[in-house]
Amino acid sequence: MGKGLRERLSRGGLIVAPGVYDMISLRIADRMGFDALYMTGYGTVASYLGLPDAGLASYTDMVARVTAMAGMARTPLIADGDTGYGGLLNVRHTVRGYEAAGAAAIQLEDQEFPKKCGHTPGRRVVPLEDMVMKIRVAVEARSSEQFLIIARTDARTSLGLDEALRRGEAYAKAGADILFIESPETEEELARIGRSFDVPLLANMVEKGRTPLMSRERLETLGFSLAIYPSAGFLAAGAALDQIYRTLHDTGSSQAAVDQLYDFDEFSRLMGFEEVWEFDRRHVQQ
Repeated sequence: MGKGLRERLSRGGLIVAPGVYDMISLRIADRMGFDALYMTGYGTVASYLGLPDAGLASYTDMVARVTAMAGMARTPLIADGDTGYGGLLNVRHTVRGYEAAGAAAIQLEDQEFPKKCGHTPGRRVVPLEDMVMKIRVAVEARSSEQFLIIARTDARTSLGLDEALRRGEAYAKAGADILFIESPETEEELARIGRSFDVPLLANMVEKGRTPLMSRERLETLGFSLAIYPSAGFLAAGAALDQIYRTLHDTGSSQAAVDQLYDFDEFSRLMGFEEVWEFDRRHVQQ
């Protein structure tokens, strides 16, 4: 998986990675021909634990989700590793665990623990030197260079863009394969980030978040190699669920909404029931 992602990055052009947060979203996105998928921490914690993305999920929680998703996906999976779930020894353990689970890349960030979603207020960052050590340990811990290390800084919101760029430079020198400057607030800030580095850059496109949404062509022109859309899937699912549940509540039936729903037979096929049906035909006594 990692080899495919590194090779894809080397070919240039913008990689668009939709956010996946459970096995249904993974199955749907995985069959569409994307170059990469992004296991969103926000969405995964929300769907798995029903909790906010505020440092409440453990390494054990998250590596289990990486294992399930990467084990099923045919598409390279980029996985959110938060702060590495502790000190340097924890970072080493996290990197090894995510790589063994089958992820193509791990994202590590420089927030203080407990971390928070990058488009919410109240985020604070650790000293630059501490994160540099985390990146060095992460690079040392991986068994293959095909497993990519994404270094994220949240310094823009609390310390300004200059500090975020300074950190990005330090993280690149420490060995990060991809830089992720979180939460730039204008197109000019995105352009400045693009002009500042020669390593692959990640843009985080959160609908109604702190960063303006850009087209594929514009992000590519600005110098970005990878765009993640972590929230699009769960926001769409939330809106659809809200609508159908309101219909059920208000009318006592789903009859009026049938045409808006995923076809049940197609959904069963999406979940792999065709293999079950074929197995039954061959092995189960009638």
